[in-house]
Amino acid sequence: MVKPVNVGIVGCGAISAAYTTTIARLAGLRLTAVADLDAARARATAEANGTRALSVAELLADPDVDIVLNLTIPAAHADVALAAIAAGKDVYGEKPLATTKAEALQVLQAADTAGARLGCAPDTVLGTGVQTARWYVDNGLIGRPVAATAIMNHPGHERWHPNPDFYYTPGGGPLFDMGPYYITALITLLGPVSKVIGAASRTRSERTIVTGPRAGTTVPVTTDSHVTGILIHDSGALSTLVMSFDSAATRAPNIELHGEQATLHLPDPNHFDGEIHAHPVGGTWTSLPTRAGYQDAARGYGLADLTTTPPTQLPRTSAALALHVLDIMESLLTSTTTGQATALTTTCDRPPPVPLGPLEPRTE
Repeated sequence: MVKPVNVGIVGCGAISAAYTTTIARLAGLRLTAVADLDAARARATAEANGTRALSVAELLADPDVDIVLNLTIPAAHADVALAAIAAGKDVYGEKPLATTKAEALQVLQAADTAGARLGCAPDTVLGTGVQTARWYVDNGLIGRPVAATAIMNHPGHERWHPNPDFYYTPGGGPLFDMGPYYITALITLLGPVSKVIGAASRTRSERTIVTGPRAGTTVPVTTDSHVTGILIHDSGALSTLVMSFDSAATRAPNIELHGEQATLHLPDPNHFDGEIHAHPVGGTWTSLPTRAGYQDAARGYGLADLTTTPPTQLPRTSAALALHVLDIMESLLTSTTTGQATALTTTCDRPPPVPLGPLEPRTE
């Protein structure tokens, strides 16, 4: 029999709807309560999902909550995670794990001391897109991996988001907002990183909100809005990363992976699926069959993967992986100010691959 894990959500913003939809269709998860600093927003989310609206303190103290799904803004990620761990809960959170490596290390230490399980988005790497690309890499299609490019060019979230303020503060920007999707995919494909070299710019001091009730309001920009860098993987492969909120568009592939024998063209790592294309030396571009990954995955599969992973193993979206991603991003920003290569102080195991198929709940 399946014994569902009871989930309590802290943070009922726009992304919460994607998670509640996934929780409703996975037999191994049950939404038992929601909380938000905006009580009206929490009530609306609770009513839409047939559950309870509580205060944050009430949710953390509730014995019916097994795991806290932390969907707060990045600046609150560490504080909410620490409070949940102190309350005896497991935690799965949105990316990044924290806004600084120092805060993230505090969260990992607290979880280790308490014996709490800790996971972190992005979980898009668990879908058929990135996992199929990994399958072909692991099975030798491209030969020895040599390099990768990961590119995200975008004009900025103020064009669609009614409250984009936090995207332009430390802990936001294109690197901390979108970088985790691309960097987590690169680690999944090529393994951990030992050193980074970065450069960055900030083209505008403020942004104007385009949509919603605050349209016309300006938002100050206090973090870099264009970041580029080189990631030097332990394997020797080199990844080039470009994350920008300062460009109109691009035709560059989201991720290209180059090996001695072939190149792979990957879909957007902010999505779970998509076609993989290969170009062997002397050949042409062809579409490859799907070989690995959770089928029909969506946001929340990382949470479910954590609850189905045996307690003796790290989940595929582990806090150790999220810490390494955060270290890479923070080190890139350090390199942009020093003008020198920055060595990483963390590492992680390359997460286990996901076989092709549905995500099965744990049975009791």
